[in-house]
Amino acid sequence: MADVKISKSIVYIGADDKDIDLFESQYDVPNGMAYNSYAILDEKVCIMDTADKRVSDVWLANVKKALGDRKADYLVVQHVEPDHSGNIAKLMAEYPDMKVVGNAKTFTMLGQFFDIPDIGARSITVKEGDTLELGSHTLKFFMTPMVHWPEVMMTYEVSEGAFFSADAFGKFGTLDTDEDWACEARRYYFNIVGKYGAQVQAVLKKAAALDIKMILPLHGPILTENLGYYIDLYNTWSSYEPENKGIFIACASIHGNTLAAAEKLKEMLEAKGAEKVSLSDITRDDQAEAVEDAFRYDRLVLMSSSYDGGVFPPMEELLMHLRDKTYRNRKIAIVENGSWAPSAARVIKGYVEKFKDITLVEPVVTIKSALNAESEKALEELADALTAK
Repeated sequence: MADVKISKSIVYIGADDKDIDLFESQYDVPNGMAYNSYAILDEKVCIMDTADKRVSDVWLANVKKALGDRKADYLVVQHVEPDHSGNIAKLMAEYPDMKVVGNAKTFTMLGQFFDIPDIGARSITVKEGDTLELGSHTLKFFMTPMVHWPEVMMTYEVSEGAFFSADAFGKFGTLDTDEDWACEARRYYFNIVGKYGAQVQAVLKKAAALDIKMILPLHGPILTENLGYYIDLYNTWSSYEPENKGIFIACASIHGNTLAAAEKLKEMLEAKGAEKVSLSDITRDDQAEAVEDAFRYDRLVLMSSSYDGGVFPPMEELLMHLRDKTYRNRKIAIVENGSWAPSAARVIKGYVEKFKDITLVEPVVTIKSALNAESEKALEELADALTAK
């Protein structure tokens, strides 16, 4: 069990998975993943969520160690996604008198994932504002649909000001990973929660009315200090405002000529005083990081080779991710490369025109095979437009 100190009554019982390579079968997690779970020890014992079946043995051992000879009275299911509900049946078997607490959608979705014959008789259905008394601790439930599944709810423990935030305020990485919180929390947010900014804003409004002293997410570290910093970042991210002034260049190059042009553009932008210029070769770099940087900065340059009368597939993959995460409120520039019939810009524009609150930066630059004097001049004009005050 990770050595996580919360309070005398709230005990960490989660488990780290250091062997996983892809979270949700798509996101690189070089530092593994934490599946957080908590026990509240009072007159009644309450478990807050379970964990992924990948860590079943460790998680169940942590539960038993925390509870000792006591029995679990309640299990609160805030999120039915299998990385948090994977051990519900095992916990119910271990504690046959335990009640399972969730909302109406919780139990509908649990029935889709698991065959738990007696869950109906052992369920307690809660709704917005309902409370559960454990003794000196009181749980208050808030419905937070689409952050990021429809059944999600979050829980506020009144006496200690503990906000159990489900997947919100989570990040990639195990709890013993020594890294800046914002980097992997940003990548996690935009790729997993990013589509649902309006719903996150609704959660933040509910949270603003609470005296929150700690945030306990289902992934990543427990947040106990400088909570305003984390909440402000979530407010920025969920309102689709750029976090930083800067330019992200996403480049999809087949033989390296488009990448060489991207490196030249980066050089031009830096010479013209751009606050920050980040360049990613999205044919090789992590797409999730490209999505993260596209949302982080206020300007985006999409540079791609043409391919089969369209756009090189790695660029189209990025565009689909941005579309699905409701990318908006940015300036976008386009650079295409094509040896005989350049087509990348047309496809890119087709996506960009469907994004909301986008300013297309002119000129759209066309490179014929490799950068030459004419296309370099056009690139210079684009650099001027991107850095104009």
